[in-house]
Amino acid sequence: MDQPGQAVRPVSRAVHATVGAGVGPHRHAAQDEGSVCRDGRGLPARDAHVGGTHMNVTVIIPARDEAHNIVDCLESVAWADRRVVFLDSRTTDRTPNLAREAGAQVLIHDFENFAQFHNAAMERVEADWILFVDADERATLALAEEIRAVTDGSREEVAWAVPRHNYIFGRLTLGAGWYPDYQSRLLLRDRVRWERAVHEVIVTDGPRGCLENPLIHYNYDDLPDFVARQEKYSSVDAGILFQEGVRPRFYTPYSQAARHFWWRFVTLRGARDGLHGLRLSLLMAYYEAVKYRKLARLWGEENG
Repeated sequence: MDQPGQAVRPVSRAVHATVGAGVGPHRHAAQDEGSVCRDGRGLPARDAHVGGTHMNVTVIIPARDEAHNIVDCLESVAWADRRVVFLDSRTTDRTPNLAREAGAQVLIHDFENFAQFHNAAMERVEADWILFVDADERATLALAEEIRAVTDGSREEVAWAVPRHNYIFGRLTLGAGWYPDYQSRLLLRDRVRWERAVHEVIVTDGPRGCLENPLIHYNYDDLPDFVARQEKYSSVDAGILFQEGVRPRFYTPYSQAARHFWWRFVTLRGARDGLHGLRLSLLMAYYEAVKYRKLARLWGEENG
């Protein structure tokens, strides 16, 4: 989901973040890329030794009905050793034809949830390293150079989080939690897997790091697009809260909306983006109100 959790200073360094009780000493989880990159330790990725063994980097683009994006996305990752478009079997537009014309391999798979889909993609593709790129994202040459530096066999990290520059309504958005928006995307294929059907996370058997150069993310074209997707996300999140037994009080939609607005606009510096940041902070506050109203309705239906 395109809802960044927390804004942190972009850094590029190795991270050794072990999960808690009940997990073996070599098992690591990327449940919060932002906190991992903020609290991590080690050498910056930009200081990595270049010149080790060349390792294959394959770009996988999970997609469904992305004909309007797929060609530009593939062009931005032309530097990769291999490009694979991993298509949801429900795709109905020209995405597969356009991808093949652009020189990419096309694989088709049934979609159940994001974790299952990503795991299936990694299982079906032979590669050392995999970079996941969404169809509405673009990779820069600076990011490509950084990826080559950290995948040359001289580093011990098995997964790297990549920051994103989010363009919302056509404008680069750096406040309100939308930057650096770290995403775990560069993965050593045999050392990583995805877990959880909703709000998927990666689990690794080695340390993780954070890159410095961002993916470009063309996120939310306009207000109707934003509202439509947030309507879907709010239903999913309300269902999760319901399953967790969270019971809202009558005032919860309003208190959560107010709290969330303050968090976005003040704590996460939405004000730095001016009126644009104000609008986004208000929209995300409204999202919180809608989510908790839906949660209240679920409990009402449960209680008859």
